[in-house]
Amino acid sequence: MTHVNAGRLRSVVVGTGSYLPENVVTNRDLEERLATSDEWIVQRTGITRRHIAAPGETTSTLGLRAAQAALADAGLTAADLDLVIVATSTPDFTFPSVATQIQFGLGMTGGAAFDLQAVCSGFVFAVATADKFLTSGSHKRALVIGAETFSRILDWEDRTTCVLFGDGAAAMILEAQPGEGTAQDRGVLTSHLRSDGKHLGKLFVDGGPSSTQTTGRLRMAGKEVFRHAVGMVTDVVTDAFAATGTSAADLDWFVPHQANRRIIDASADKLGIDPAKVVVTVNLHANTSAASIPLALCVARADGRIKQGDLVMIEAMGGGFTWGSALIRW
Repeated sequence: MTHVNAGRLRSVVVGTGSYLPENVVTNRDLEERLATSDEWIVQRTGITRRHIAAPGETTSTLGLRAAQAALADAGLTAADLDLVIVATSTPDFTFPSVATQIQFGLGMTGGAAFDLQAVCSGFVFAVATADKFLTSGSHKRALVIGAETFSRILDWEDRTTCVLFGDGAAAMILEAQPGEGTAQDRGVLTSHLRSDGKHLGKLFVDGGPSSTQTTGRLRMAGKEVFRHAVGMVTDVVTDAFAATGTSAADLDWFVPHQANRRIIDASADKLGIDPAKVVVTVNLHANTSAASIPLALCVARADGRIKQGDLVMIEAMGGGFTWGSALIRW
């Protein structure tokens, strides 16, 4: 039995686009500067390489390139948008928002633009937020971007964290379209968001305007994050199945946050998802935080895996802790 609301607007994906910095840093490159090895990194994370922003590149410049690619893919212009949401934890400035910078860069003079911060879960939170705007009828088209330059907040002397992250941006354009209110509708079918602030000390940046007046550096208790990750993400995925009357067997693609190959594999296994349905890009991009899911979606679209009508589950967990899922009929 389906629990999807009858007769309603849906937030339908009409375009995607991505941008990765040209500078690629391999595990072999890191061997030359850190007491680590390619074998150690691959065995524990599945990562082989990551893209690192050049000195002149910022989160907004990466995001703008991704936004332009998404508009081209959708056959739209900036004038067709009335909402821009950027998920990021690495803004160019404390303020104004990255979203308003991208809005200006696109030549968009109307609508609303703002940033959303939920770390690695940011893109899922942003999709869910845009969906509320579109399905309420208040807005027609939303540009949702995940963009990060995590290389700027890493401690490059800490081999346990600096090998894990990379930079990049990817975007999705959602358009309000009428649906029938069933799980066969195209668009965002359901989203489930959670957070629990007691886990602050397990994954955080040790600085900020109000506390240290500095940017700070990323700090992580890796084993603790791993321990919580699988249970948390499977919880919101099963909630999505329950809300739509679907199951793991109905999925065409499972596109999780790309943080660690072992977490991805363990989550899929616990949920009973066929490994052949799991999109994995962590080997190529490392953990790009809020950009990781849309980057993976772009890869799977470009190589022909994700097609119109496919049922796609996205999910993530990030610092806070935050975690969430969204089930999308492409």
